[in-house]
Amino acid sequence: MGSALLARLGSHAVGTWRHPAPGGIALELGSVARSPALAADAVARADADVVYVAAGMTWVDGCEEDPSTAGAANRDGPAALAAAARAAGGRTVFFSTEYVFDGTAGPYRESDPPRPLSVYGRTKLEGELAVLASDPGALVVRTTVVWGPEPNGRNFAHQLARRLRVGDPMTVPDDQASSPTYNEDLVDATTALVEADVSGVVHVAGAEVMDRAAFARRLAGAMGLDAGLVHPVPTATLDQRAPRPLRAGLDIGRLRSLLPEHHPVSVEEGMARWRATGGSLPWSWGTEAVV
Repeated sequence: MGSALLARLGSHAVGTWRHPAPGGIALELGSVARSPALAADAVARADADVVYVAAGMTWVDGCEEDPSTAGAANRDGPAALAAAARAAGGRTVFFSTEYVFDGTAGPYRESDPPRPLSVYGRTKLEGELAVLASDPGALVVRTTVVWGPEPNGRNFAHQLARRLRVGDPMTVPDDQASSPTYNEDLVDATTALVEADVSGVVHVAGAEVMDRAAFARRLAGAMGLDAGLVHPVPTATLDQRAPRPLRAGLDIGRLRSLLPEHHPVSVEEGMARWRATGGSLPWSWGTEAVV
């Protein structure tokens, strides 16, 4: 999502990175949590009128093992950035997750009561509340299962392509329903919400709700890879440390009312758009490109 956001904003944006990068600012949310002055310095250096908090600790099982680090990255650091943005006369966009819900009655609306099952979900919900307390005009964007072109090749579509391209089966849960979200759709909708001066919580996700295995099979088919290598299994067999919401997904009714011109793409439409962009395409990788 971060790379798509920078591509969308172009020369108007300054990216932050854990390590120094050309044209960017070195900034890490854990350090910001410990030293909030770093947030004010970064906002001033970027001369930012909007601070997009797209980083966080998203390793769900890792959050369970290290709740202190998760809290710093998902709550305290974002809150410090929101406070710095507001003090500088700007505003904040904080990206959150469907994991703030328990996954018993999805797809969820913004008005549905959150009930996170995991440390990850809890710290992201606390992050929402802390950001809005620091900057009442902030926009909180809940999203989920973000996929699409990414320079580092880390999202699920890239992972799937790397495995299937060399004939390696991939085990995927078939009982976790969600709303796969194409990253460029997410960025386009978010920037449009900012331009419309929308605040509060908005769900921005794909329009289709499907289980992870169905998503993987559709991705594989659109990539021209063998969908039979996707092996569906129940979540309970995966021995994951953190519980996952099973019947989740995000209702995008509020988004549709705010941006009636926004039409999220299907998996196949997103893949066709990805093909049209050229560049690093996972279905064209040879075995020598698999890392």
